[in-house]
Amino acid sequence: MVRVLIVDDQTVVREGLAAILGTDPEIEVVGLAGNGRQALELVPEAQPDIVLMDLKMPVLNGVQATRRLRQQYPQVRVLVLTTYAADEWVLDAIAAGAAGYLLKDSRRAELLDAIKGTAQGRAYLDPSIAGRVMERAVSHQSPPAPASPPAEPLTEREQQILALLARGYSNPEIAQRLHLARGTVRNYVSTILQKLGASDRTEAAVLALRQGLVRDGE
Repeated sequence: MVRVLIVDDQTVVREGLAAILGTDPEIEVVGLAGNGRQALELVPEAQPDIVLMDLKMPVLNGVQATRRLRQQYPQVRVLVLTTYAADEWVLDAIAAGAAGYLLKDSRRAELLDAIKGTAQGRAYLDPSIAGRVMERAVSHQSPPAPASPPAEPLTEREQQILALLARGYSNPEIAQRLHLARGTVRNYVSTILQKLGASDRTEAAVLALRQGLVRDGE
């Protein structure tokens, strides 16, 4: 059972999300908060696994609340759910410690999958913004949030492939750009996922951004 605390300044959104999550027997809504400060006050009693966090809220916004929550309750993971798709919001949220970023126009099934995946330790980035955001992270060398580097460092070639992967390139496209066999690229990607402890390419891209591993590999 995944315990979820919903944080949104609009009552109709909080109640609507609670109704949606209540249809899944593997998810329990343990609290509703109207801003970041209320969320921080509720966490000790509600004991959530996941905080479903809006961003633009009064009193204490989602980015500020995420940062404080991760400092005070590091065992709790934050999944941002917002209407804001601008790069700055995404990068700020990830830098603050959010494990995932999902847009409110996502389908019900996608929301439920993102919550369960985040609870299992995976990172999540909405597919509609993932490539663009990671491209900007690579191009602008955004300062990452402090995070533990992989136990085994990535080689220069693995960093090149990770940078392209984060931009949204497929294995055949990476192979063509780096003049490598497709099977070789596939093996590199598997090794990268293993070193980062990531379950898929999107999670690898998010972890790379947070750990400062994304750089221009061309």
